[in-house]
Amino acid sequence: MTRKFLVGGNFKMTGSRAAIGEIVGRLAKADLDPNVEVVIAPTSLYIFQALEILQNASNKQIQIAAQNVYHEKPGAHTGEISVEQLKQDGINWTLLGHSERRQAGESDELVARKTKAALDGGLKVILCIGESADERRDGKTEEVNARQLQAVIDAGVKDWSNIVIAYEPIWAIGAKALRAATPEEAQGTHAEIRKWLASAGLEGNAAEDTRILYGGSVNAANSKSLASQPDIDGFLVGGASLKPEFIDIINCTRA
Repeated sequence: MTRKFLVGGNFKMTGSRAAIGEIVGRLAKADLDPNVEVVIAPTSLYIFQALEILQNASNKQIQIAAQNVYHEKPGAHTGEISVEQLKQDGINWTLLGHSERRQAGESDELVARKTKAALDGGLKVILCIGESADERRDGKTEEVNARQLQAVIDAGVKDWSNIVIAYEPIWAIGAKALRAATPEEAQGTHAEIRKWLASAGLEGNAAEDTRILYGGSVNAANSKSLASQPDIDGFLVGGASLKPEFIDIINCTRA
């Protein structure tokens, strides 16, 4: 099958109500490539403000993701958000396993439990994986990615039709990024991930059907060359998703 290009925007813990309203409003009015799936993840405080703006817009192309979800049913879990709460209010995606959360203490096993709970509850998951600069230097990129993905299988997830993998090398993310991966580097790792999917015993044709996004210092200048690679099926964009150039990134494959 042809994998539909997907561009995600992770707003992280940024923005005021006014700023998020302006950013989402700008996206809602933009001329976006209709062949691209767009998913944005505002901070939870403004997630329903963003949803309301998009519901009232004529362009229904943009979807909303939560930046996190809890793996337990609703109850006495202070500070958490449940799958059920998101679904009942019209949120159909969640971002999980981002390196910033893994570095804050989330283990591969916890990310996997959250992934299974989200899928079981009807959410689609953008599952983030990626290695540190030291791990890449030591030749452990493939090992780290395989470990993080295997944890999801070990949690009981065999059907990956509602999982989108986001490969985000930690050394290419955020203000302290060393650099973006080159198109050749990103393609090489994406090809390794797809090869791993083929050998993982998953249901269906996961290796061919699963979309693998690249994330890490993606911007309007490098998006077209990255998107030209055969195993790069879109992007998970951080800082640039807050800027007007996010529209150019979404449209980077437009003829």
